[in-house]
This record gives sequence, C-alpha cells and structure tokens, in this order.
Amino acid sequence: MIEWIKTGSDFDQIQAKQDDLDILFFYGDFSDAAKRALTELEEFAKENDKTKIYGVDVAKNKDVHKHLGVKSVPTVVMMQKGKVSETIEGVQSAQYYARAFTGASPALRKASTGSDKSAAPRVVVYSTPTCPACNNAKAHFRRKGVRFRDVDVSRDQSAADAMVSRSGQMGVPQIDINGQLIVGFDQARIDRLLNI
Repeated sequence: MIEWIKTGSDFDQIQAKQDDLDILFFYGDFSDAAKRALTELEEFAKENDKTKIYGVDVAKNKDVHKHLGVKSVPTVVMMQKGKVSETIEGVQSAQYYARAFTGASPALRKASTGSDKSAAPRVVVYSTPTCPACNNAKAHFRRKGVRFRDVDVSRDQSAADAMVSRSGQMGVPQIDINGQLIVGFDQARIDRLLNI
C-alpha cells in the first residue's frame, strides 16, 4: 500500500526515522505517465507489503520534491538511513521496481547501480540532430569512452512515442542508463550512474 505524504512535516518525520529503506513516489494527476507508474507501484506493493512506499502528489505538496531535487513525474526516490541512495525517473514495470527495491536479482542490481565494473553499461541516448544538449551528452560519452546507442527521435516516430510514453515528457535528450531514465543532460548524475 502507498501511504501519501500530505505535508512537509510528514516528510520530515519519515526522514528523521532513518529506516533502512524508504521509497518516495512523486506523482502528478496531470501526468498519464505518473498514472501508469502508480498502477505498477500498486501492483508491486500488493506482493511486497513490508516495503514502505510513500506517495507525494506534487500538485498538493509543493515542498518535498523541491527539497530532493525532483524535476519531473513520475520519479521514485529511494532513501536509506534518511539519505537519497537512488532515483528512478519515468515509468517502470512492477518487476523492475521489485528488482530495484528488494534486490531480487543481485546481478541486475549491480548492473543498474554501476557497482560491477566488469559489466558494460547499457546507454541509449534519445536525441535530435539540432539539440545542443543532446550533442553535449554524446560528446561527453565519447570523451569518457562510454559506448552508447543514439536514437534520433526526429526520424523514428515509434521511438519518439515510446520515449514520451515512458517519461511523460517530449524534451530531449533523454538518456537511458541500465533502465534508469535521465531527462536532460545531467552530467553529475550520468557520471554517478556510470561510476566515471
């Protein structure tokens, strides 16, 4: 079950507990992608009733997402001992959330967090040729020696539709690193996920 945080002080109390794992789901009723993510999280919660999931409706609670730097919905923030340990943007499946939250598959968990240096990361850049931030992201990957697949969404409508369906956003670049979606060229987060 998802417990909804109504105020900033509710969040402060959760953070003060410093539980082993708290999951915050940032939601907006205005977003179809967030509604799909909510359905997937509810499915996960039915089978994993011991995992604590807190929902934050960004239209009703305007403080928590800013405090944690969340810029889009749907976004899931995993907190361990009161500190952010991982952020997942966009719609994911209930099975993906199960692997991320419970560590159901250690090999997949290592690949998604970048802690296993022997596994090459899967990086997909959704871009357009006229997007400066897209070109900066691809140049960054090349400088760092990171292999990536470039998907030109201006020429591939089905890829563009899938990208918007997953993230709920049309902006590029959108960068998928081992299943974690980053909207925009967030170099610090990219480097952290790739451990570079």
